[in-house]
Amino acid sequence: WAGAMDLLSSFNTGLEVADMAWEVKCREEDMRQRSYENERRNIDDARRAVDVKAQQLKAIAHLSALMAGFAMVALVEIDYPRSMHPGLLVCFGATTAGVIGSMLIAMLNSTFMLIAIFKYDCINREISFDEFWRKRCESDWRLSLHAFTTGVPLFLASLAQVGWVAFHGHGSGHWAALVVTVIAVVTLIFWFLHTFYKWGSFLKTSSSKMTLQVV
Repeated sequence: WAGAMDLLSSFNTGLEVADMAWEVKCREEDMRQRSYENERRNIDDARRAVDVKAQQLKAIAHLSALMAGFAMVALVEIDYPRSMHPGLLVCFGATTAGVIGSMLIAMLNSTFMLIAIFKYDCINREISFDEFWRKRCESDWRLSLHAFTTGVPLFLASLAQVGWVAFHGHGSGHWAALVVTVIAVVTLIFWFLHTFYKWGSFLKTSSSKMTLQVV
């Protein structure tokens, strides 16, 4: 009887050891699975962050290229009358060249940043994408936005002058030029009082600061 009890006790001990080993194995498998899922989630988050920034940079680059193209066409294609006042001619040329220069800065900066973030390794991730953006791209992003928001009012100022250049010498050209100027000035006022006032500083704020403000 004593031997049977010892055998039963040994059997129970063996079962307990087997159960503990099985629990340890299941726990290890669960930890590995969670680690795998967390890694996949981190990779997806990094890819999502890259895609969001890429869309922002594409928007700035495309709009800047479009506005620079319009300004270049206006500068090259208009037939300038010889009787035009030299002050208007100089002012129009300087304003239009300012549009082209500022928009080119915005476009080129955005394009090179777009190439840079596409080179970011979302799988190995030596540093987080937020840190990569802050260290490598944040200052250039601010520069691109500043160049773009500077080019917009210059573009409208050029539009306000283009009527006086294009319609110079026509019978009722001054009335047509006045209409173009009034529309450009109204748009410029709306730009400063609403669009730029509401979104300018917000878009220049880094994503990390915006997250802290939301929290």
